[in-house]
Amino acid sequence: MPRPSLKEQIVVAALETLHRKGFNATSVQDITDAAEAPKGSFYNHFGSKEDLAVEALDRYWQRILGSLKSLSDEKVPPLPRLRAYFSRLSRIASAADYSSGCFVGNMSVEMSNQSRMVRERLALILAAWTRAITSCVREAQADGSVRQDADAKIIAEFLLNSWEGAVLRSKVDKDAVPLDTFEKVTFDLLLK
Repeated sequence: MPRPSLKEQIVVAALETLHRKGFNATSVQDITDAAEAPKGSFYNHFGSKEDLAVEALDRYWQRILGSLKSLSDEKVPPLPRLRAYFSRLSRIASAADYSSGCFVGNMSVEMSNQSRMVRERLALILAAWTRAITSCVREAQADGSVRQDADAKIIAEFLLNSWEGAVLRSKVDKDAVPLDTFEKVTFDLLLK
């Protein structure tokens, strides 16, 4: 298998390092060291660390897109699909010992007031993520498994915002309780 390009190595290393340490705590040197690349090569591929952060967000978004396909799997009824989606995200958080959180959420907290470029990319990602959840909620409303007295987009926004908050809290508490609470309140109380 051929070795990835130097740019690819830097993007992969940036995603992992930025996700683990955060934007402000990560230097270009940290990223190039993780990529096993000369520091000068960074500037051959990226104009700034912010440019690289946007590319890392795009890469992370590609992972999210892969998981979002399950929300449109018509072989599974929409409400169980939605529950399974968030349960899978909980398992991912658990596998990481509740330490890394969601890269989108982490960057939203850290960078929304520091970088217009990063904030705008985050806004696009969150809007697309909300649309995918909205579509599944609409299906669930159409089959009667989710309450129909609220707009599907508002429900989806609430779900994503609440999920991101629960993930942040699970990082603080280092346990599943916030994620379990999210699932219990969402699926046993709010959506009925």
